[in-house]
Amino acid sequence: MATVSPGFGGRRRTPRADLPPGQYEEQGFPVLSYGPTPRVPLDEWRFTITSESGTQQRWTWRELMALPHEDITVDIHCVTKWSKFGTDWRGVSLDVLLADTETTADYAVAHSYGGYTTNLPLEDLTDGKAWIAFSYGGEDLEPAHGGPARLLVPHLYFWKSAKWVNGLQLTETDEPGFWESVGYHNYGDPWREQRYQGD
Repeated sequence: MATVSPGFGGRRRTPRADLPPGQYEEQGFPVLSYGPTPRVPLDEWRFTITSESGTQQRWTWRELMALPHEDITVDIHCVTKWSKFGTDWRGVSLDVLLADTETTADYAVAHSYGGYTTNLPLEDLTDGKAWIAFSYGGEDLEPAHGGPARLLVPHLYFWKSAKWVNGLQLTETDEPGFWESVGYHNYGDPWREQRYQGD
């Protein structure tokens, strides 16, 4: 019986130039979550932005759907080393949701159903860099991938794109979220391989 060494299985693919260091291209869409998957009925879904002064703005699902939507095609990069190119989303820009918020805060903490949190500089959520996404690949966003709505911040590792998002707390100081508190990098730039503290 013939034996084929893994080293002779074919020509090695040349990594794409747009693949961040340490990443590999993934054709599927792995599901990575900590804890059970929240199931949030749309009539109970809420998204709240709380400013550093305590002022709140809140949207129901119906109100979110009434806002201008954007179709977004972006590459996404997971800290577990997979990257997926050309993913298609639909969502509401954070620029729209933050338009009427008076704030001098420099940071935000994203909160999710289920208790997950992650921190981001506020400037990484504005100027067309972040969305509340509710559709993936032309379909409603599945709960396993963060549906009914998740944060989408594609220029950072995907743990910053909080699944099941339900709010932003604007803060004047940087407050580490769930993974950042247990050793993940505070910022998470895939092009600088900022996976863990000290990277």
